[in-house]
Parts: sequence; C-alpha cells; structure tokens
Amino acid sequence: MLRLALFQPDIPQNAGTMIRMAACLGLAVDIVEPAAFDVSDRHFRRSGMDYLERATVRRHDSFSAFDRWRRAAGHRLVLAETDGAVALPGFAFRPGDIVLVGRESAGVTQQARAAAEASLHIPMRAGLRSLNVALAAAMVMGEALRQTGGFPGRDGTEDGHVQAC
Repeated sequence: MLRLALFQPDIPQNAGTMIRMAACLGLAVDIVEPAAFDVSDRHFRRSGMDYLERATVRRHDSFSAFDRWRRAAGHRLVLAETDGAVALPGFAFRPGDIVLVGRESAGVTQQARAAAEASLHIPMRAGLRSLNVALAAAMVMGEALRQTGGFPGRDGTEDGHVQAC
C-alpha cells in the first residue's frame, strides 16, 4: 500500500483535504508531529468531513520516530518538494513507497531531506513558486497509483459505480 506522509502540517484545511483524498483512494496517511493544530480543529474536521473516520492514519511523535518505523517496515521515502531531483513524469514509483510532503510554511527539515531515498518535483512554468500542498499531493499520489496499479477496483471504482469523493 502506498502511503502519504504529512510533515508537521500547519494548515488544518490542507491536512483534512489530503486525508479525505487518501480515504477515497485507499492510501494510508502518516502524520509526523508536531502539527500546528489539534485534530479537533473545526477547519480540519470540516475539510476532512466524514472521511476522517474512514482513513487509515498513523501519527508519529517526531520525524525520528517516523523514520525508525518506516525503515523497520521497509518503506522507501520519497520527498515531494519544489526542487526535487527528478521531475514527476520521469519518476518510477514502487508499491510501498511513502511520499512525504512538507509543511506549507517551511517544507521539511534537513534531517528529513537527508533521510529520503529519492526526491521529485512537479514541473511548473517558470517564475511560479509552488502549488498548494494538497493539490501537489493529489497529483503525486495519482501518478504513484497509476504506475503501481493501485487505484481502487478494476476501473477506479469499488463496485462498478462511479463514486464522488
């Protein structure tokens, strides 16, 4: 199973949106603490809607704890960042990869950057800084699911009916 890791998220609406996406697509989510908000935050709950309870979420007290856990579990860490080494269309995902996205305000720490086995970026027009982290996560995870054959169901649906998420 592919996983999406949120590094010390600081905007509750983005975190809720990414967890909702993960629930819809059958992705697991790792939250690397500290987050800048409590899970009872109304913005977080509103953007995640009732999908938060349907998501597979694991919280980690620190990046060190997360990194020990993922190494022991044999997961490759792929960092998605604005200056990643490989452009998304040229990156080869593997089943079990964890895609790490950084804090909206500051990205990831040097410790997290050094721990990643790979890094990627989404090609963009010159002169533009970055995409919203939730949008970037959706693009990256969509490509990862496409490459690994991980979309839910035979044709992207669970039971042959299109489900809106």
